[in-house]
Amino acid sequence: MSGERNFIEVMIRRGVQGIVAALVMWLAARFLFHFPPVFQVMFVLYAFLGTGVFILLDAPSLSPISGFKAVALLVGFYAVISLVYIAGASALPQYDPMVEKGKIEKIVKPKLAATEKGKNDELLKRTEALNAESQAILKRLEALGGEEAKKIEASVGGGSTGGRAAPAAAGGDLVALGKEQYDLQECYNCHKIGGKGSVKKRGPVLDNIGNLMKPEEIKEKLMSPRAWMAEGFEKEYNKKLMPDKYKELMSDQEIDELVAYLSTLKDPSVQTPKPIKK
Repeated sequence: MSGERNFIEVMIRRGVQGIVAALVMWLAARFLFHFPPVFQVMFVLYAFLGTGVFILLDAPSLSPISGFKAVALLVGFYAVISLVYIAGASALPQYDPMVEKGKIEKIVKPKLAATEKGKNDELLKRTEALNAESQAILKRLEALGGEEAKKIEASVGGGSTGGRAAPAAAGGDLVALGKEQYDLQECYNCHKIGGKGSVKKRGPVLDNIGNLMKPEEIKEKLMSPRAWMAEGFEKEYNKKLMPDKYKELMSDQEIDELVAYLSTLKDPSVQTPKPIKK
């Protein structure tokens, strides 16, 4: 009875210590480092896992067991540990390494292209592609000749469309690239669009931001987060939850792409907080 009583005391003492450690780690992760909720949960789980380990280390020694009973207990112990490990791991968000690798490549590739080596490589690729295209056109011209050759020349030079379709395509591409930047920069960790995004109140919903801010104002907010505040987000604004890093992380072109995408968000049916100039 004395041994059982001592072990219960150990469990209570270690349990209290584990709860305190979990609380401290959660407070630090949330209010000091502003980690996303999933990391806050992981830190709490680590604290409880450590508590369990210390309780096992302080547990009293068991009486010697041998034979079939010992084998059965050993197999049962590993089965329980394996079940807890698998269930715990599957409950946490799963990350696809290939998706993360793709994000890194999309972010790094424009940076590399901005260097002299990257520019030279890009020019070389474009030169080779244009050369191959011109050779193919020359062969077609030689084969067809006459009026058909003129038609091909006109279509290649944009004569058949008058150059009218290019601006629309370019605008569409800019918005698509901006949507890609929104995903690459993981803006959804703090904002919602179309009901998808952060489950915590870290940043305002953006579905109608295009009706509330001009493109130059959106750009100013991205470059200088302290320049604007969303109504009802005074606490988050004072905590500086929106990082002042995008002017270093993103090129001017990437900023313009993101601004172009955000400017298209004009859904008045979704309540987007009013931006306030500071």
